[in-house]
Formats: sequence, C-alpha cells, structure tokens
Amino acid sequence: MSLIPSFFGSRRSSIFDPFSLDVWDPFKDFPFSSPSSSLSTRSSETSAFVNTRIDWKETPEAHVFKADVPGLKKEEVKVEVEDDRVLQISGERNVEKEDKNDTWHRVERSSGKFMRRFRLPENAKMDQIKASMENGVLTVTIPKFEVKKPDVKSVEISS
Repeated sequence: MSLIPSFFGSRRSSIFDPFSLDVWDPFKDFPFSSPSSSLSTRSSETSAFVNTRIDWKETPEAHVFKADVPGLKKEEVKVEVEDDRVLQISGERNVEKEDKNDTWHRVERSSGKFMRRFRLPENAKMDQIKASMENGVLTVTIPKFEVKKPDVKSVEISS
C-alpha cells in the first residue's frame, strides 16, 4: 500500500493515507452501536464537518471569525449565538445530482452538514454581532468592550 495518493486511477480511503480526510471509526464493523456510528454512516457529512476551516483573530476592537464556505449562498449558512456566549456557525452543502450517463473519475468536494462552535470571551459585545459573506468567505465580527486599565498610583516607601 502506498502512502502517496494516486493521481492516476481510483483511490481507496485508508487510515494509513496521510492525505485522506476520512474520519476513522475503530468501532465501525462491530455489531453494537458506537458513539461515532452516526458519523460513520454519513461519511460525506463528516467530511464536510472536518473540512470547514475557520480563523479567529482578536484585534484591539473586535473578535473576527472568517470561515471558508465556497459555493454556498448566505441562505445556506446560519450564524447563531447561544445565551452562554457560544458562537455557532453551521450550514449545508448539497450533493450534486448524478446523471446515470456520467462517469465520475474523482469526487473530492465535500457535501453535507457542517457545524463549528466557539465559546466567546467575556469582553464580547453580544448585542452587536455582524456577519457578511463575500467570495465564499463568511466574516463574523464581534465588537469588544473597552478594557479599562486599572489606575496605578505609586506609594512612597518611608524609611
């Protein structure tokens, strides 16, 4: 078995393939239900979940999240915030319809549902969250409260 992906011909997924994005389930072939069995039965959903890339940076003014969601419309992506300061970004990429006359040589684009969750810090202004989408990139901006610097006073030391 080669550890290098085959660019010419069919490629089977393998846990030993470093380029494979499949999630390995050690309990997949057992007759009982495993905690991850819901994931292994929907490999395309798992694949989409694993592939959703999100950057989180903090600037002096805000927390900024950028998510790669190529090919999705803003109606297919959902941004939600729960009461306990958790930002949730989710959505669904639908499978392309197959024609019986088509011959697929490679299927690498993921489809299915994805969801990512982030606990926001105390300095996030939860009532001023904004989201926008441009060129397949979702940007969520959460302004921050100004951090009040403590007043520091020098105390003279007597001898």
